[in-house]
Amino acid sequence: MKKKIIIYQLLPRLFGNSCEQLVFNGTREQNGCGKFNDINDIVLSELKIFGITHIWLTGIIRHATLSHYPQFGLPASHPDIVKGNAGSPYAINDYYDVDPDLAVDIPSRMEEFQQLINRIHQHDLKAIIDFVPNHVARDYHSSQLPKDRNDLGKSDQKNLSFSPSNNYYYLPGESFAIRGLQSTAAERYIEIPAKATGNDVFRADPDINDWYETAKLNYGIDYQTRQEYFHPRPDTWIKMTEILLFWAEKGIDGFRCDMAGMVPVSYWQYAISQIKGEFPTIIFIAELYEPSKYRDYLETGFFDYLYDKVGLYDTLRSVIEEKGSTSGISNVWQSLEGMDDTMVRFLENHDEQRVASKQFAGDPWKALPGLAISTLLNQGPVLIYSGQEVGEPAIGPSGFSGDDGRTTIFDYAAIPELRKWYNHGKCDGANLSEDQQLLRKTYADLFHLVYKYPVFSNGLLYDLMWVNADIPQRDKIFAFLRYGGSEDDKVFLVVACFDKSIGETKIKIPEHALQTIGFENRLRITIESIEPQRSLKEVQLLSQIVTVGLKVLLNHAGYAIISLT
Repeated sequence: MKKKIIIYQLLPRLFGNSCEQLVFNGTREQNGCGKFNDINDIVLSELKIFGITHIWLTGIIRHATLSHYPQFGLPASHPDIVKGNAGSPYAINDYYDVDPDLAVDIPSRMEEFQQLINRIHQHDLKAIIDFVPNHVARDYHSSQLPKDRNDLGKSDQKNLSFSPSNNYYYLPGESFAIRGLQSTAAERYIEIPAKATGNDVFRADPDINDWYETAKLNYGIDYQTRQEYFHPRPDTWIKMTEILLFWAEKGIDGFRCDMAGMVPVSYWQYAISQIKGEFPTIIFIAELYEPSKYRDYLETGFFDYLYDKVGLYDTLRSVIEEKGSTSGISNVWQSLEGMDDTMVRFLENHDEQRVASKQFAGDPWKALPGLAISTLLNQGPVLIYSGQEVGEPAIGPSGFSGDDGRTTIFDYAAIPELRKWYNHGKCDGANLSEDQQLLRKTYADLFHLVYKYPVFSNGLLYDLMWVNADIPQRDKIFAFLRYGGSEDDKVFLVVACFDKSIGETKIKIPEHALQTIGFENRLRITIESIEPQRSLKEVQLLSQIVTVGLKVLLNHAGYAIISLT
């Protein structure tokens, strides 16, 4: 029987940084930087107690940055091709190295990373890292390349715009330049011939809003003719699969594959089958935003899980912001046509705005009904972003990213509200307010419920909204049943409400639902709130017992979870 996956995303650079006097656009020396060692045994023990199963370590692999360590042969990248002082974790400049900023002893940085993976495993947790296959930093060069391998681009024919054997796409005879960039560098960055840019910009002068700091990798597709050259196997396929194997051998339990939809599904079929042939339990999560590709990436590409950003995330956000109706939630799972249990659900990650930010909801509690749905609706993983559980609002600009409601991934910064919980590695939450402590406990209670009752990891879904379309609060309420999973498991009614003014509601359970869950011959249903501080005042049998009406009281977080026996 499988256990539901609960992922905690953290950037070590930010997570362990306890600096309280941050300077706008500050350097590493000014603002500090979290380390691998900051994710200590206390941290891991507390995350385990909190209910986490997997830790997604973001920004691990060495990427372009303005920091430099010349004594160790690690120069800074050119400022024209780095976003922020710390640089984007998704502009990799050495797939075989880790970010030296994260190490206490730079020459021992890989050993410190390996020790972190070992610590994670010792706490019965699993480690996920990013695999960034679509693009690399413009100045990519591996100083840690294994001796039996060739670096990306080393054998490319740069006079050709496209060749199946090239690792990059080129614009022969053209020089790279960035439109709209106000460079402060004494000398401009030179790239001749220019490479195509990561977000599929096949021109020498990408815009300031493009992924100009990255170069697109070539997987055997000629984007001018749209022809595919997959036989013989492209060199990039082989090199990138070798990189996956390198990290899998270090004990990584999963890969979150950045912009997986920009890489052909045929490559994923090849690479994932290779990796799982040696490491069968490793999981692959695709960052994918095109629902039309979902089935291909699952069934042909062999991914285990996919992002559900354009489905449930976008729908829940519209409801939280009072721009949409909960009826859209039913449309989400129905449109997935059986793929619902492969979706990774979330309300925050490094790309999205914080729920508590002024650009989103402005109140972390408004996320809780959505969290209940994200966690309990299906069997698939749920993801939270470090700081979400204590209501981090991402106030003000840190540097490159500006004041956009996100925690920066480009700058040397910290997460102020999370820092209160982290408390210099004590993880005692001593500096959290009572409201923050309650918020974090509410998250933990929900996660603990998932593990207490296997139905939420293995059971089935019955959506009740089709028979509750006439309730007065129908645009703010979403109700469903979870059942099955094991012979002796309970049936749960979950009711989420996105309006604080609604303290209770009436939910109908139709005859068809009672038959489906095996309750059709029962004259009475016993109800038990899993929250002892709440109670249910009324059970009403309607239409000669073919429909049960439950008067449901909602908790402080805006939802109720009720066991039916």
